[in-house]
Amino acid sequence: MHTRSLGTTGPQVSALGLGCMGMSGMYGDADRAESIATVHAALEAGVTLLDTGDFYGMGHNELLIGEALRSAPAAHRDNALLSVKFGALRDPEGGWGGFDGRPAAVKNFAAYSLQRLGVDHLDVYRLSRLDPDVPIEETVGAIAELVEKGWVRHIGLSEVGAETVRRAAATAPIADLQIEYALISRGPEKEILPTLRELGIAVTAYGVLSRGLLSGRVAHDQRFDATDFRAHSPRFQGDNLRHNLTLVDSLRRIAEQKGATVAQTAIAWVLSRGEDVVPLVGARTRERLTEALGALEVTLTEADLAAIEAAVPADAAAGERYAPAQMAMLDSER
Repeated sequence: MHTRSLGTTGPQVSALGLGCMGMSGMYGDADRAESIATVHAALEAGVTLLDTGDFYGMGHNELLIGEALRSAPAAHRDNALLSVKFGALRDPEGGWGGFDGRPAAVKNFAAYSLQRLGVDHLDVYRLSRLDPDVPIEETVGAIAELVEKGWVRHIGLSEVGAETVRRAAATAPIADLQIEYALISRGPEKEILPTLRELGIAVTAYGVLSRGLLSGRVAHDQRFDATDFRAHSPRFQGDNLRHNLTLVDSLRRIAEQKGATVAQTAIAWVLSRGEDVVPLVGARTRERLTEALGALEVTLTEADLAAIEAAVPADAAAGERYAPAQMAMLDSER
């Protein structure tokens, strides 16, 4: 497994990370045993970066990862690096109640994550969305205190814009920014990515398959369960979906010429963006994990990249990446 550095101050991690959110119901039901087996398979394959959030399934995901780590061989368990998001407020019905980045809340969230995961430290800790009522300096300062005490190793950011990145980096060393970055989610390229590179901060890119849109397995008449994120995602609705699947068909033709799947080509494209970009693949099964890992063997030439750019230009996707209420929560989109 190739490795990449999470910025100039962060750890070395596997070139691909495993995003674990989908194992806790965000895309419909998931099989617990298969989820754990997938985590084990990822660790065995050399994947070291496991990404979770304390609000995924209201703690379910952290408990799942904790169980997977306890039952994994010691050598694999010791290599695992945990990236944890916090701050999203939930209710018993699964609803969302905003974000809490107050220093006292930071420490409270961390205490529960450490317990659920069954570990003595969190490798990267980050606020999931900017709290508009709390200066980023206060939130990052509180994480820095956890670093000083050994409960956290590195500080990350999530879905914030260039100005917020600068303010955070002036407060404490920042390892990486987690943000959606894919062939049809190119927003970070305009201002955020140049700022990160100026400051020596890496990107952990989630949504590299655009919630499965770039997996090559979504049909024009696809219907999603009400509990599935995609049932409410603008890119999966009506004419938007039909348009976006024409982009997938164009990408499929290039992938077939490379002897790769659509998903592998889309992941390889994100890998090609730079050694400071680490894609997170949201595999929920060993089969999907194996396919994603195959992207590491796909080499995209300059001609390939030009063909992909022509087939799927920046801003070619129809529909925003989130529904309006969720888009309003993204400092990265302002």
